[in-house]
Amino acid sequence: MTQNADRLLPVEPSPAAEPAPPALSTNGDVAARLAARRLAARTAGYTQEVRRLLDAGLEVICRNGTSSRPRVADIVAAAGLSNDAFYRHFPSKDALVSALIEDGTERLASYAAHQMGKETAPADRVRRWVEAVLGQARGGVAASTLAVMWNGSSTRDATPGRHPAAETMAVLLRAPFAALGSDDPESDAVLVAHAVFGVLSDFLWTRAEPTEADLDRITAFGLRAVTRRSSPESP
Repeated sequence: MTQNADRLLPVEPSPAAEPAPPALSTNGDVAARLAARRLAARTAGYTQEVRRLLDAGLEVICRNGTSSRPRVADIVAAAGLSNDAFYRHFPSKDALVSALIEDGTERLASYAAHQMGKETAPADRVRRWVEAVLGQARGGVAASTLAVMWNGSSTRDATPGRHPAAETMAVLLRAPFAALGSDDPESDAVLVAHAVFGVLSDFLWTRAEPTEADLDRITAFGLRAVTRRSSPESP
């Protein structure tokens, strides 16, 4: 009993040396944290400025259509910002237009990928891709798409005869084309993307909307363009 009781008695720890206080240093983490906070706040503010300028740029471009190109003064007025704010983020008006095209391309690619994800059959995924691209020529979005393309055609980054979104959008066609048996899904995807974006330009400039029959025909063209893997010749 005494032996068991002894086991239950608390054992006082042996005294240990007190830890030394940390040495003060001007190179510690406090300086880094303060700098990071300032940088994060500035980054958030700059991000808001850029978004306001992009939204205002798109608004002015859509309002002007293809009749006149926007001025920096018009854009900053619509954004409620100053010329200094504009040139803090964009070296020129062309740079803002290029950023608008990049932003629109990313939005279109995200939308197309989402729509393609609703299908499992490769051919149906291609159809969804065609619908997403040619949907830019339907409804109210058609006028804004044409206005941005028209403004983008005069920028320094523009390549005559090539739609700026074609290369990015072509990437989404690689997987379904590979599943369909393409010998070279990357090349086939680029070929079809440039062809379909060329058709999109035609619809936009003629102010015509693609019909369901147009979508069927263009999808069928894209599927026929897939180069099949070689198979042994029949005797």
